[in-house]
Amino acid sequence: MNHKEDSGEQLTDKVHITYKFLEEFILQSVIYIWKEINDTFGEDIQGRILLILIIWLFINLVVLKIVWNIHGTKICETSIHQETMSMIKKFFQKKKLDIKFKKAGEGQKLSDEGQAGSRSFASHSSSTGPTQRAAPSNEAKRAAEAALARSQGQTKQANDMTAMKARMKREMMEEKKELERLKSAMEGPPEIVQDSAPVLSVILYKCPDIGPAVLPKDEMEAYIEEFLLKQLAEEPEMTSALMIHTMNKEKEQVQVCVDTISKYLDNIIKNPEEEKFRKIRLGNKAFKERVASLKGTEEFFQAVGFQVATLPFEDREESFYVLDAKMAKDTERISGIKEVLHAAEPLRPQLDRAVKLYHPTSGSAASQFDIPNEFYNVSPEELKKEQQRRQEAVENYGMLRTKAMRERDERKELRKYRFTLIRVRFPDGTLLQGTFKAFEKLSALISFVRENLTEEWMPFHLMTSTGQNLNEEEKSLAELGLVPAVVVNFKWDESVMQDVQAQKGAAANNSILKPEIMAQIQSL
Repeated sequence: MNHKEDSGEQLTDKVHITYKFLEEFILQSVIYIWKEINDTFGEDIQGRILLILIIWLFINLVVLKIVWNIHGTKICETSIHQETMSMIKKFFQKKKLDIKFKKAGEGQKLSDEGQAGSRSFASHSSSTGPTQRAAPSNEAKRAAEAALARSQGQTKQANDMTAMKARMKREMMEEKKELERLKSAMEGPPEIVQDSAPVLSVILYKCPDIGPAVLPKDEMEAYIEEFLLKQLAEEPEMTSALMIHTMNKEKEQVQVCVDTISKYLDNIIKNPEEEKFRKIRLGNKAFKERVASLKGTEEFFQAVGFQVATLPFEDREESFYVLDAKMAKDTERISGIKEVLHAAEPLRPQLDRAVKLYHPTSGSAASQFDIPNEFYNVSPEELKKEQQRRQEAVENYGMLRTKAMRERDERKELRKYRFTLIRVRFPDGTLLQGTFKAFEKLSALISFVRENLTEEWMPFHLMTSTGQNLNEEEKSLAELGLVPAVVVNFKWDESVMQDVQAQKGAAANNSILKPEIMAQIQSL
């Protein structure tokens, strides 16, 4: 989207440069012509002015013609793309308004909407287990359910080789036991052990474009698919394009599909009278592999106007997509649908921060975490490979480790985590909690903190428990060691805070966080 906007700006610059060049050329030409006219007409002022106006008008028409020949096509394409993106934005804005008036069932009054919304979009509490939900729809039942047990391991190198060998053997035995535990855990849902600290029972996701629902990832994906299916009858062209981008995970495969469909549509746009371009054989190998194998393509061809028909092919009959000759002549409509297909972007579940605010009852409670296995990114198969690697290391414990080997081990260490739970401790003792992906940058954490502050403009610092200042915003949370669950400390910039205190006095020490966040505070 931003790339296309930048392209539009570059196009405008090119048009401007071209026009300025031609303008300078015309000015020099006019000066020359004026001299010639002056010599020809002498004192006849009216004749001179009339001739100049005629020449000036002619030159402007020539300039416009030249500029249009150079940039006219791109100007049209940019304008069409901007109109298409505006249509898509309006589509989602309309759906956001409509979602507020959805009812939980037949005969329910509009005044009961709040209760219906709380039943339909119930979120999971971080202090209890998952809440009961209504039975999923048929589309939601098809969503895949997966829960992999995760674990982690850590190795240290000892100076004494004999001690190192014994320690590594002991770690292998412990990992073997852990592997057995993980295998048994994979047969059922992971058991969550509750203690004095709140339990993050599940990772939640949202999709603000389609509504306020907050659900586990597999349920959210099913919810998005169900939403698109419901909108298909109302907006078939746009919805089917979104289905192709959303319901298929492989980006390269989706791009091949979009390019192939575009070629079919281009042939019709350029040759609306040609019957052969209005037919697509469903049994064609390229069509089956590049297009028909993806979800949403059938709905898209139906939205364009294609119908399935059985036609003779060679010495047999086969099924074809066939577009009516009258519909094929509406090339403007087909061009618009093609542009929508290219401009559409996938609806993806976004990680919900699951914002919580705590006031700890004791200093140690802040660092008590109990997080789900989803946070870890190590499968039993990976543990097997790690165990085998360590066995080989024991047998060859005298082997020197190169820099490349150390860097490889560091990368493996970082890949152990998928998510991280971060608590930000403020000077008044409150703890702001949020969930992040392990490879999100530090800048995401800083933005999360800032958007919850009363004074968003004021500079601040985040520090580790050891006092290390976190200022490398482009590094990931995993690289900075802020995984899988940590507490960081918040501190105002002292120089700015002194100025604020000098101006506001005691009012400067009022609540740091916004009132709507403070209203959610609970004991840890």
